[in-house]
Amino acid sequence: MAAKLRGSWYFQLLGPRIADSRLWGVNRRAITAACGAGVAIAFIPLPAHLLFGLAAAVIWRLNIPAMCGTLLVLNPLTAVPIYYLAYRVGVLLLGLPAGSFSFAVSWAWLQNGLGSIWKPFLLGCLVCGIVFGYLAYGALELAWRLSTVNRLNARRKPVRGQ
Repeated sequence: MAAKLRGSWYFQLLGPRIADSRLWGVNRRAITAACGAGVAIAFIPLPAHLLFGLAAAVIWRLNIPAMCGTLLVLNPLTAVPIYYLAYRVGVLLLGLPAGSFSFAVSWAWLQNGLGSIWKPFLLGCLVCGIVFGYLAYGALELAWRLSTVNRLNARRKPVRGQ
């Protein structure tokens, strides 16, 4: 399967770096960093999360499957609560009153509707991306280390009856 992928034209467009084993292997540092970066990238309010995630994974040699899986945190069911949380964090940090706004799917709303909320929204996205990215990285790193310690302790435990 890997040889077939490497031979495909779209895979060759990405260059030899995409074949790096660190991008695909199970490595604690690559996976935990990919999850943290994926959560941070999910807070970018643009519809190009996968492209940003793949570029970051290739540049920083992070695990691509972990990055793509983490980017699924932001989906049509979670986008509104995640971005509303980011907006509220931005409002809190700027000390502004939380305004009410109505959403309409139209070009006019995109041009005029974001007028009062774009500053707290973008600040909240930046702060939440950084904070939750580091929290996801730290939580996964801690869980991975605890799992490793538990496995090592289980190996060292003497077997009864011998």
